Amino acid sequence: MLIKSLNRFSTIIFILGFILCSTSFSIAQKAHRVLIVTGGHDFEREAFFDMFDDMPDVEYKEVIQPVAKQFYASDYIDAFDVLLFYDMVQDISDEQKLDFINVLKKGKGIVFLHHSLVSYQDWDEFEKIIGGKYILTSVNHDSSTYRHDIDMPVKVVNKMHPVTEGIDDFVIHDEVYGNFKVLPEVSPLLTTNHPESGEIIGWTNNYGRSRIIYIQLGHDHYAYENPNYRRLLEQSIQWVENK
Repeated sequence: MLIKSLNRFSTIIFILGFILCSTSFSIAQKAHRVLIVTGGHDFEREAFFDMFDDMPDVEYKEVIQPVAKQFYASDYIDAFDVLLFYDMVQDISDEQKLDFINVLKKGKGIVFLHHSLVSYQDWDEFEKIIGGKYILTSVNHDSSTYRHDIDMPVKVVNKMHPVTEGIDDFVIHDEVYGNFKVLPEVSPLLTTNHPESGEIIGWTNNYGRSRIIYIQLGHDHYAYENPNYRRLLEQSIQWVENK
């Protein structure tokens, strides 16, 4: 009982601290307020957050899973214009699923990056939300694959879209995913012809009233430091905000 009480107390303290931070955060006169959701997968933290520190029109807060799921039903999520997911988690309750869908019904902009495609393997609706799925195991589909440290050619399919504006085809040193699902309803933005990768590696999607972006790129500092990736990410944030 003491351990459970301490855990509840810690959660309350965290939430109160987050609320106070969000209050001061909402006062800041930044154009794009982003909640970055991490957890469930290691990453190079300093290099990752350096990207956002270098975006003058972005103000961000990080929340680490599983705590993030507690905020989907909270009014404090309204302090943010965009939710950016760089997490990889599986557990989510039925109530949290409904809370997340309600966020999308309100029209909150969503950016999913890289390994977030692996999340919620047993939640079929998440595949419709993100627009695809990295398959860990399945009786009906071969498992997806990955390989680190690949020089991947990236083709910009739609150079007129605001997310890819000003970005030409480029090469990035990154991690490729192969044999993952991409739903036919999505609108492709980026493709590659690398033989170990799926063809479509970036797309837009809509769910509820929300604009959604998924970008497969973004494993480590090689990607984070690529100026094309940084521009893609910043313009994705701007576009999904849907002001």
